[in-house]
Amino acid sequence: MTATIEAGGVTFAVRAPAAAALWLCLFDGEVENRVAMTRDGDGWRAHVAGVGEGARYGFRAEGNAPFDSAKLLVDPHATELDRAFAYDPRLAEYGADTAALVPKAMVRAPLPPLDLPPLTRAGGLIYEVNVRGFTMLHPDVPAAQRGTVAALAHPAVIAHLRKIGVDAVELMPITAWIDERHLTPLGLRNAWGYNPVVPMALDPRLVPGGLRELRDTVAALRAAGIGTILDLVFNHTGESDLLGPTLSLRGLDDTAYARAPDGTLINDTGTGNTLDFARGWVRALVRDSLRHFVAQAGVDGFRFDLATVMARGPGFAADAPIFAEIAADPLLRDRVMIAEPWDTGPGGYQLGAFPEGWWEWNDRYRDDVRSFWRGDGDGGAGALATRLSGSSDVFGAERTRGVSFVAAHDGFTLADLVAHAERHNHANGEDNRDGHGGEIAWNNGVEGASDDPAVLARRATDARALLATLFATRGTIMLCAGDEFGRTQRGNNNAYAQDNATLWLDWARRDVALEEVVAELAARRRALPALRDPALRHDARWNRLDGAPMRDSDWDGAEGFELRLPGLSVTVDRAARAVRIEPGRDD
Repeated sequence: MTATIEAGGVTFAVRAPAAAALWLCLFDGEVENRVAMTRDGDGWRAHVAGVGEGARYGFRAEGNAPFDSAKLLVDPHATELDRAFAYDPRLAEYGADTAALVPKAMVRAPLPPLDLPPLTRAGGLIYEVNVRGFTMLHPDVPAAQRGTVAALAHPAVIAHLRKIGVDAVELMPITAWIDERHLTPLGLRNAWGYNPVVPMALDPRLVPGGLRELRDTVAALRAAGIGTILDLVFNHTGESDLLGPTLSLRGLDDTAYARAPDGTLINDTGTGNTLDFARGWVRALVRDSLRHFVAQAGVDGFRFDLATVMARGPGFAADAPIFAEIAADPLLRDRVMIAEPWDTGPGGYQLGAFPEGWWEWNDRYRDDVRSFWRGDGDGGAGALATRLSGSSDVFGAERTRGVSFVAAHDGFTLADLVAHAERHNHANGEDNRDGHGGEIAWNNGVEGASDDPAVLARRATDARALLATLFATRGTIMLCAGDEFGRTQRGNNNAYAQDNATLWLDWARRDVALEEVVAELAARRRALPALRDPALRHDARWNRLDGAPMRDSDWDGAEGFELRLPGLSVTVDRAARAVRIEPGRDD
């Protein structure tokens, strides 16, 4: 259901099965013209002659509570909005008219569909990007373009991506979101975007040129050999709990949100509501969104935030309908699908449980690698060896589906995890209670900033060891943008509300020497196909650091090891704080 341009006008359709009446609201400036819609099964329909491309509209639903005809509602299938969402308490106040507060959807004809094979394949380097923060301080990007999707197509940006061997950029959410209601009184704004309202409309702050801007940027990246993955949020919407705003689905059909038998909202996301994937029409909206970005923008695939929700009905099921529906869709079945394989609900941690063909963020890798270099943890060298070789204990013995990472947007930056043993999130306004409290990190003797050359040298060595470990890992790896040149958030490990210099990458002060190390690591990785191959190898040999074959008893307390595969040698030495990646002898 959507707004479809037809001869002489536009046909509008929207789902609202329990509403008593539906009104299409067309806007000419601030003047609102209402058109009564006609019921059509579970939906409502109206054809309006004389309107077309660019028309601005919303809906109002009438009926018994919770329907509130004072609320202007955004089309869940909208593909463009006239402005960004902004939180206002009246959005949640029953009876308060919100026409002046809510963005209007805009009628747009679809672009000619694209039919491009995906560029991204398993075994590459994924580069996680916060679109706004990535270029806000980039000296080569024109000021008017900074912080937008279009900036990613700038030659200086593409040159940097190619230098460090990026195979695909993974863009943190770029669809329209709204700030959480507690941020506005604190003078803060959501800077990550994980609080969406409608799944297909791009946020005008990040993509002011709309779908064409995204499409052109994807094409420019593709021409440079770089794929594009969109991080999408389908586990909840920004309408939050029962005290949250009424913006779209809540006012049209709130059966979209999962409820317990007593009628209370299920909150498996920690955000106030959870989309109910047991409902076929919710899954259809998700599939429509994925198809839209493939056909209209040419993206290679998707990363799904709190993806366990997608397989709940209400409990997690590895054979949930959404997986089969995506696999059967001719537009989607060959795209990259990456799960964040957990949510906050019961049984929410599902690493390794997603179907064949789905990739999964591997936090076991993150934790075991950090523990090894910090010098603690249960597994030590043995656990690190398992992670380096593809995590067969998680994904089985044939092929790794893991996306290995040391740091991501959520948590300490790579530079901060060797400079801070404790989080420093005071600027978030939650008394330093938010974010991960027990993150595996260390400060090398001094918490935070230091001018001690010895401390700085140890931190630099540790950062290089972590990066080298990542690039020596078999299968798909992920680097968070800026970690290649020492980005810092000054110990804030939950910078979601810091739309400022805390989050923005400081290109002027980047650690160029570290950047060169990463470029060299990327070149070595590209030259050694055994590292990029996701197939798990059964001919691996493990040696002690003295060259002798590693026995089972040698793993306990080992300070390192050598992994030998035909054409590849990886040596890890914790005492020397070093990882060597070399072409090995084929003996």
